Amino acid sequence: MTASKAQIAVVEDDSALRELLVEELEAEDYKVFAFPSTEDYQAELPSVDVVVSDIRLPGSSGLSLLEHVRESGAPALILITAFATVDQAVDALKQGAADFLTKPLDVEHLLLSVQRVLEHRLLKQELTRFKSQQKGPAGLIGQSPAMRKLYHQIERLGTAGGSVLITGESGTGKELVARAIHELSERRDKPFQAVNCAGIPSELMESEFFGHTQGAFTGAQGKRLGLFKQVDGGTLLLDEIGEMPLALQAKLLRVLQEGTLRAVGSDEEEKVDVRIIAATHQNLEQRVRDGEFREDLFYRLETFSVKVPALRERGEDVERLAHHFISVYAERAGKRITDIDTDALDILYRYRFPGNVRELQNAIERAVTFAQSHHLQVDDLPERMLEVRDPIADKQPHWHTLQAHQDAYIQDVMNHVGGNKKKAAEILGVTRRTLYRWLEGQTDQSES
Repeated sequence: MTASKAQIAVVEDDSALRELLVEELEAEDYKVFAFPSTEDYQAELPSVDVVVSDIRLPGSSGLSLLEHVRESGAPALILITAFATVDQAVDALKQGAADFLTKPLDVEHLLLSVQRVLEHRLLKQELTRFKSQQKGPAGLIGQSPAMRKLYHQIERLGTAGGSVLITGESGTGKELVARAIHELSERRDKPFQAVNCAGIPSELMESEFFGHTQGAFTGAQGKRLGLFKQVDGGTLLLDEIGEMPLALQAKLLRVLQEGTLRAVGSDEEEKVDVRIIAATHQNLEQRVRDGEFREDLFYRLETFSVKVPALRERGEDVERLAHHFISVYAERAGKRITDIDTDALDILYRYRFPGNVRELQNAIERAVTFAQSHHLQVDDLPERMLEVRDPIADKQPHWHTLQAHQDAYIQDVMNHVGGNKKKAAEILGVTRRTLYRWLEGQTDQSES
């Protein structure tokens, strides 16, 4: 935001002071709107970056503008006050005012305050823009090369329309990737449902996925729609697909190939339109070789596949994610925690994170809970992470000054030549006068 683009509103009932402020601000190339009261300002509500307002005004005081500032987040409010109302102005700062100035007004001070407030707003805007740039599709966080490659794949898969296989270690965020693919697809307005295949008893899986008719089995007191019919038109994420029994895999393959299913206890085929996204941390090719996963289903799913990178492969995303989780959990805990100590961050970079993003998230949640300052410290982190600390760095060795090394070297040379200053000066490559000065300096230091 440059001065020529910034817009200022002046709310002041003293016409002479109001005209002076307008003249001085316009001289700085600001666009200025002037009002004699808060009512006049609020009646027009011009789009401005800063409001400069007196506290004592006819009608509503300048303090009434604080509510507008809090609700809209803009503009910034600079208050002008007499010494008698300084306490009010301090309270106003606590409630959201950007600054306050006392009368008699120092115009140079005002101009500096306006400049400072505008620079602060610009920094906040840049920070907001920077944070927004750290997110990928559907709010995924990270800008490492590995994640940018993943974003590109997600965007392509979103419009592809076919089934997708997402692989990656546990805790990498495979479900978030699946949601991102769904939100970028033509099915975004239809249901998205995630189901963990490892969490459903094998004897209930068929009914859970395909539904059942009344009386299909003991306890089936009524007809029930399965997951496929519940998300008809949308996307179904089958998490931990490797845990699905072989018999059910055959039925799933039929849904993928024919777009039809048969509920348990029914003789009728039903049409269904569901996009399947499968996810696993297992090696499905090995499970195929072991006879635990159907080869034809694997190749059907593997046509469109994407691998989510492990956290240890994502470089500076560790810091981006840490700050994101700090913001989330600090707000949830009602704490003012804004950053993480450099030593604690170094530990996060050194740690291998076998549990990936989920482990980092849990670690930050714990750290925020135990934190006693505005910055997360090393001791706030889980004990297991502290084992990666550099033992050499922890010893904090004593470093000698350059002068101390020079003095020791000169003394070694003097000892070598038996105190002969001429020979010592030749070895040191200096004149005898310089050597004398150095030796005198050592003497002076020892005496002090």
